[in-house]
Amino acid sequence: MSSLKLYNEVTAQSSKYTTLLYSSSFSSAIGLLHKDLRQPIYDIYGFVRFADEIVDTFHDYDKEQLLKQFKADTYAALENGISLNPILHRFQLTFNQYKIDRSLLDAFLVSMEMDLSKQEHNLDSYNTYIYGSAEVVGLMCLYIFCDGNLSQLEQLKPSAQRLGAAFQKVNFLRDIKADFEGLERMYFPDCDFSNFTQADKDAIEADIQADFEAALVGIKALPIKCRFGVYVAFKYYYSLFKKIKRMHAHSILKTRIRIPDLNKFLILINAKVRTTLNLL
Repeated sequence: MSSLKLYNEVTAQSSKYTTLLYSSSFSSAIGLLHKDLRQPIYDIYGFVRFADEIVDTFHDYDKEQLLKQFKADTYAALENGISLNPILHRFQLTFNQYKIDRSLLDAFLVSMEMDLSKQEHNLDSYNTYIYGSAEVVGLMCLYIFCDGNLSQLEQLKPSAQRLGAAFQKVNFLRDIKADFEGLERMYFPDCDFSNFTQADKDAIEADIQADFEAALVGIKALPIKCRFGVYVAFKYYYSLFKKIKRMHAHSILKTRIRIPDLNKFLILINAKVRTTLNLL
């Protein structure tokens, strides 16, 4: 094995291990993709996760400077075709190989910058944030799934964006207490954590339900190599969403909702049966 191939393999393990440690559910869904698709998705996830860590976790450091450096290093990696940061090296390999639109990366980094100071959102800033933090991630993955089929890519873009948005909004609902108390953030526009009402929750859930319904249309049209894995991820999040819906607004302000491992296993089996019988 040449030195570069060895380095590529070492960095590949870095992205994969990052995904495995940070998200068991997402890792499980990636494992259900065709083997050719798994590493590129690990590479996207590793990049996104590191950016999130800067703005959400590194409170004892200069987060603005760290993100500025991360951004500069990311663009340098894309231009140079290599990086000594293993996560950025893998990201640039995948980003360049699949010719992902640079504007998606730009939008993602804008949303990360918003997290440095933006603590409350109006509708415009909320939509901008959702697009950059979630919808573009779904679009990056879609570039990998479509693998150069531009007509298919264009057809599936709206559904990919709605799936990314649904996942992010469910995360916001699940983590509403931690986001407000730990990070002093309220993502949902025109909502007050100290007076979060059932009507607020109902309106947010109606919006998420519409996202899920639109996303499912696109999932049914995905290439076979990725359809099952994406559908399982959809079902994981939809199951979490349904559990949140059953709770009163005051309850989600007090606890973080999770899906037990047994339930995840049952979701997987059900998804396999429905996929096999073409019942999506």
